[in-house]
Amino acid sequence: MAIGYLSIQARTAHEAVPLSGVRIQILDDVGNTVYALTTDENGETEAMPLETVDKRFSLNQYYSGTPYVNYSVLAQAAGFNSALISDIPIFDGETAVLPIALVPMQEMQRSASRTEINIGEPAVAMQEQRNQEGSVAAPYVLRQVVIPNPITVHLGAPSASAANVQVSFPDYVKNVASSEIYPTWPEAALTANIYAIITFALNRVYTEWYRSRGYSFDITNSPAYDQYFVYGRPIYESIARIVDRIFNEYVRRQGQNAPYFTSFCNGTTVSCQGMSQWGTVTLANRGLAPLEILRSYYPNDIEIAETNIITGVISSYPGTPLKVGSSGLDVQTIQTYLNRIRRNYPAIPAITDEAGTFGDSTKNAVTRFQSIFGLSPDGIVGKSTWYKLSSLYTAVTRLSELDSEGNTLGIGTVPPSSVLRQGSRGPDVITLQYLLNVIAEYYPGIPAPTQDGIFGSGTQQSVVAFQRAMQLTPDGMVGPLTWRTLYEVYQGIEQNVPSIKPETGSFEYTVQSGDSLWLIANRYNTTVDAIKRLNGLTSDLLNIGQVLKIPSGQSTPYIEHTVRPGDTLWILARRYETTVDAIKRLNGLTSDLLNIGQVLRIPKS
Repeated sequence: MAIGYLSIQARTAHEAVPLSGVRIQILDDVGNTVYALTTDENGETEAMPLETVDKRFSLNQYYSGTPYVNYSVLAQAAGFNSALISDIPIFDGETAVLPIALVPMQEMQRSASRTEINIGEPAVAMQEQRNQEGSVAAPYVLRQVVIPNPITVHLGAPSASAANVQVSFPDYVKNVASSEIYPTWPEAALTANIYAIITFALNRVYTEWYRSRGYSFDITNSPAYDQYFVYGRPIYESIARIVDRIFNEYVRRQGQNAPYFTSFCNGTTVSCQGMSQWGTVTLANRGLAPLEILRSYYPNDIEIAETNIITGVISSYPGTPLKVGSSGLDVQTIQTYLNRIRRNYPAIPAITDEAGTFGDSTKNAVTRFQSIFGLSPDGIVGKSTWYKLSSLYTAVTRLSELDSEGNTLGIGTVPPSSVLRQGSRGPDVITLQYLLNVIAEYYPGIPAPTQDGIFGSGTQQSVVAFQRAMQLTPDGMVGPLTWRTLYEVYQGIEQNVPSIKPETGSFEYTVQSGDSLWLIANRYNTTVDAIKRLNGLTSDLLNIGQVLKIPSGQSTPYIEHTVRPGDTLWILARRYETTVDAIKRLNGLTSDLLNIGQVLRIPKS
């Protein structure tokens, strides 16, 4: 019997918070427990071997059986709703990595509910006809080809009443490729298919195919209209490695900038004018390279182009990999990212190199980061590692920013008595927008509104999405029941999610005979977890003479805010109860212009 592998990653808040101690059961197709596991400090389990079907059957387009074995995963954790992911295809020789985003229980929730996700067969095995339509030539809305990070995916046909989810573009491509084809195919075939998937999505964004028609999303997950995306599915490592290498490359015709409309189908039970997915396997077995395979189905003058314009990224990739011996501002940037991320992921070792110098300790931190997040652990910061670092840094700092902002706003425990609707303005709208921003970090189907104190269409969309998620009447109005539910969900997050606090100072303490982490934490008014996180400890064992860093409890005189669409210095000054001049002075600004993704220091009131 052939063997495949499955590992689990339990996290929340867009991967910003790893969930340790999650109870994991891997079940066979009749519900028997094959493995019972617990996630580690990174929210992960090791890759477990599972019996499956021989690889050769997934390479034969005429095989009528199922070329894999299905398994299911049940995840349970105190304070969180459980998740059951069923019908996970396991392939011979392939490692499937299953991300599980657990949702915090509400404050008044007595027992955990269960989210159920069915993965099912890849699109290449489906019988349904594909009717992909799109623009292959000049019409476009955007001037440049950009990577939408995140990309907004509608979980249904275009006109269906379904949720939208936002995912990073590389993760979206990995998901679609894992949902469309078999990961056991030759690398040239996988690469050709992934180029088609990337280009199809960028064509939708470039032409604003759906947004120009009044929809609030970039693409659907329906294979009849677009390409298959299964929210919550596992990703295969063979596919992830290729996507990390080429996620910002796409197909275009020579002399044109627009991404070509790369339609496709399986080429066996379904035929189309675009690429045959099974045909790419045949051509790869003949020795054709990915571009040669693509030219077999699309015009002969197509070429592979690259775009380095990626939205939602604080700092652009410098263009050349960073490694031992590198130095300068770019190295200091990734050191800053890693030092902040390791507060949430303490398994990442501390960096002791001089700021801006890429030495051995920086390499060790990079390597561990790559290992945790499924990147090639080579200790080199290429484009995939750079953008993953950037997105994780944005996620963890946003949580800290929201935590600080909640303290500033004084949310309290009693909901406002006002009834809000589109057109409302004022401090209660700011409270509403803040609550929705926090909840959006943990509920992927709820978009985060701009916090401007104005109840516009974006805030209404967020309210409606929240009401649907909570099974309330989706009228877009915020009355007593919606207010109460907002507070219960928010307070459940406060109670159940590991706290992310603003960075504090520290002092050194030398361990004495009889010391324990609990005694030291109580002596200095901190917590065991805070000491372990600050020192990168993975156990409670201490050695006499060991030097520990102890959080001093003295917070920095400012908080960090990442500029989002709609932010102005005036709006930020009002939100944080400070002045425009104070913000400009603290950040050395000489004008009022802000850039999306810019990190500002905001003086505490």
